[in-house]
Amino acid sequence: MIARKKKTCANPECAADFIPAQLGQKVCGWACGLAIKDVNQEKARKSLALVERREIKVRKEALKSRGDHAKEAQAVINRYVRLRDAHLGCISCDKPATWGGQWHCSHFRSVGAAAHLRFNLWNMNKSCSQCNAHLSGNIMVYRPRLVEKIGAEKVEWLECNQDLVRHEIPYLKRLKAVFTKKAKRLEARIQCNAA
Repeated sequence: MIARKKKTCANPECAADFIPAQLGQKVCGWACGLAIKDVNQEKARKSLALVERREIKVRKEALKSRGDHAKEAQAVINRYVRLRDAHLGCISCDKPATWGGQWHCSHFRSVGAAAHLRFNLWNMNKSCSQCNAHLSGNIMVYRPRLVEKIGAEKVEWLECNQDLVRHEIPYLKRLKAVFTKKAKRLEARIQCNAA
């Protein structure tokens, strides 16, 4: 038989040292157990609520479609692109980086026209909300500036690429995780440089 170590009673009013008779025994006797039952029940309720929230989160994750995962990955990558290009102005017009309006992540080839390029970083650049939303990217100015930024070869590759790619859920989850980390690092670097 193994000798058990002394414990201190979990009842704060008692706090006596005792040798537990059973594994997991927290109090010296039934009276102390009853004295702290309300505290234990509250802890059990909180623990149960936490487990329920985790289960709900897991069930919600299981219900997500491939499209839902694609939207989440796109939002994270858009944030990364806006941070990457934070020092640049709009790719499609002359608005400087200090412009006070809303910035978007604009696709050179739209997601509808080239879904296989929706996560390609050459295809994504920071744009003002006016050019992206109201002028459909303002492509007439976008293209020459994109050639200036990444080179004519890469722009031609984007324009000619007609691959068929289906982004599966595991890939989209990984993409989201990777670009979440990259965006956090980039954001921290920008804050350090600003300080």
